[in-house]
Amino acid sequence: MHNTQLDIITFSPTGGSACIANEVARGMEVSNIKTWNITKEIPTEQVCMGQGPVIVTAPVYGGRIPGIALERLQKFNGERTPAIVLVTYGNRDYEDALKELCDVLTQQGFVPLAAGAFIAEHSYSTQEMPIAQGRPDEADKETARRFGAQVITAWSKKEKNQYTPSEIQVKGNFPYKVKGAHTPQAPSIDQERCTLCGACLDVCPTHAISLIDDQNIFSDQALCIKCCACVKSCPEEARSFETPFRKYLFENFAVRKEPEFFL
Repeated sequence: MHNTQLDIITFSPTGGSACIANEVARGMEVSNIKTWNITKEIPTEQVCMGQGPVIVTAPVYGGRIPGIALERLQKFNGERTPAIVLVTYGNRDYEDALKELCDVLTQQGFVPLAAGAFIAEHSYSTQEMPIAQGRPDEADKETARRFGAQVITAWSKKEKNQYTPSEIQVKGNFPYKVKGAHTPQAPSIDQERCTLCGACLDVCPTHAISLIDDQNIFSDQALCIKCCACVKSCPEEARSFETPFRKYLFENFAVRKEPEFFL
């Protein structure tokens, strides 16, 4: 597959999903790669993907794909384009998210060729209460590369016109898990620590953070999706997010889970 173009479409606020996508691509040994990072921006016009395969990856929030990620994916159309569908979750459960992403892509003209669920550090993880801290780690990355090599084999055995919409069966249910009601909340900020460096503004996927009068950082709770990218990227540790769910995750999901594949 060295001469095949591979497209990567990724929504990855804290970098875990993008990391896994890149490692899978490494395992596929493709040199011609185009990345569409829809974490903060989307194409202004519809994008029709070609014949080469595409990796699509997103994190799992509460057992589902974030709504904003699905909205941004609407900008991409497949023409029976084979897709490697990947989700990352914080060591609890990916529930219906992988199936949801496969279904959405199928509706948009893609044909899922392979799929995988990987573990990435939970958005709510802290030093005091680590939840899948440091993942994806080197073992996860090696697993992702091996998975990419397996995808090459699956790809080589089939021609594009032999794919069917039900190429793979993944875990998950339909109707999907009902999403919980949106509870407006955003990370808090320690004004004494904050240096107004703007790192949080740069990483926020929903543009929920703004600088007011060049003096104060404001976080719009209505726009925040609680990805905690701003918390993890702040060089001064001036941002924090408090939730009782952190303790529950820490106490009940400490046992390491491993990636799952569907080919």
